[in-house]
Amino acid sequence: MRIISWNINGIRAVHKKGLFVPFIEKYQPDILCLQETKAEQHQSVVDLPAYEEYWNSATRKGYSGTAIFTKHKPLSVTLNIPAAILKKYTLTDTYGDPNMEGRITVLEFKDFYITTVYTPNAKDDLSRIPLRHKGWDPAFLEYMKELEKKKPIVFCGDLNVAHTQDDLARPKENVGKKGFTHEEREGIQAMVDHGFVDTFRMFVQGNGHYTWWSHFANARARNIGWRIDYIFVSEKLKSKVKKASIHADVMGSDHCPVELDINMGW
Repeated sequence: MRIISWNINGIRAVHKKGLFVPFIEKYQPDILCLQETKAEQHQSVVDLPAYEEYWNSATRKGYSGTAIFTKHKPLSVTLNIPAAILKKYTLTDTYGDPNMEGRITVLEFKDFYITTVYTPNAKDDLSRIPLRHKGWDPAFLEYMKELEKKKPIVFCGDLNVAHTQDDLARPKENVGKKGFTHEEREGIQAMVDHGFVDTFRMFVQGNGHYTWWSHFANARARNIGWRIDYIFVSEKLKSKVKKASIHADVMGSDHCPVELDINMGW
C-alpha cells in the first residue's frame, strides 16, 4: 500500500497549473492525504474516478481544510477532534477555533485508521503557542491514542514544526522562532515518547531532507528548507513499513509530498 501526504496549498491552484493529476498518475497512491486544500469539494474540478473522496473544509472560505482520496471505501469517516476530548482543552483563541477549520480527517479501514492533519501555525509573533502547547497538540495526541486502542493508526500531515536540528537547514538561527520553539518540539516529542514512529527516520538520518521551503531568496533551489511534513505509524505497524521517502522534486506547492510504502491489506 502506498500512502502519500501533501500540503497542497490550494488544490485549485495546483490543478490549474496542470500539476495535480499528472502527480497522481505518476505515483499512483492507494491513499492520498491532503492538507490546506483551501476549497470545498464542489469547488474542486479534479476528476479522479478511481478514488473515493472525503473532504473536511473550513467554515471560512478558501482557508485550511483537509481531504483524503482513497481507492477503497472506508468503514467510517470522522471529522475534527471529538467532543469528549474537546471538553478537556481550550482550543479557541483570538484567531478562532481550529476545530472549525477542517484540520483533521480520519478514515477507518478493516485493520487500521488513517488520519490527515493540518496543525495550526504558531504565527510569526508566536501568539498561537499557548493554543498549540496546551490545547491542540495534547488534544490531537489524546485523539490518536484513543483511536489506537481500537486498531493501529497511521497519521500524517503538516505538523508545522521541525522536530530536531536535522529537520531544518539553519537550526541555530531559528531556535525559539515559529516552527522550532521548545513548546512546538515538545508536542512532537510527546508523539514519539508515546511510541508513534516517524517513518522517514527509520530509513534516513541526518540533515538536508526537507518538505517545505520559503518563497524568499530562492530557498527551494538552494535547499534551505524545513522538514515539517511527516507520516507516523503505531509501533505495531513498524515491521510492516517498507519504504518512506520525500518527493522534493514534485512542484506545485511550497511543500512537497511525503510517501510511505507499507505492507498492509485493506
